[in-house]
Amino acid sequence: MYEIRIHSRGGQGGVTAARLLATAALHDGKFATACPFYGAERRGAPVVSFVRIDDRPIKVYSQIHEPDLVVVLDASVMDVVDVLHGLKTGGRVFINSAHPREFAGFAAHHADLTGIALKENLVVSGSPILNTPVIGALAKLGIISPGSATSAIREMFADERNVRAAEAAYREMIV
Repeated sequence: MYEIRIHSRGGQGGVTAARLLATAALHDGKFATACPFYGAERRGAPVVSFVRIDDRPIKVYSQIHEPDLVVVLDASVMDVVDVLHGLKTGGRVFINSAHPREFAGFAAHHADLTGIALKENLVVSGSPILNTPVIGALAKLGIISPGSATSAIREMFADERNVRAAEAAYREMIV
């Protein structure tokens, strides 16, 4: 089972990104679950979401404490949350950043999702929405296929800017 923990802030699209990722995995013929963990959060508050992907039915519906991959949609979350806590040995980190970052002992990947969202004008209430660009980045990491990423996005959103944002993130990622 491959387990992913997504750290974001309310209003950035982290919860929707988890749903999109699970939907894309289903399109790839996998089993997947997605669930958020938050209380009465407000826009801008830290939020965490979880995704499990496997070749067999998934019977675990809980928080993920030892993920294979940690996704950080807003680096400022790392000031208040230990996003690397429990990350498995050999685990990977993806961070929304225009610049590479290092995380001792873990493979690190990055893409400027914020810049991509702003370029495509994927903005709500002044905040860039990062859910579709991150799906493109995760497809580049091999978590899901690019075709399934596109299918999941089109299933949820009619606006093609979302597909363009995912494609741009896929192209920008260096693996």
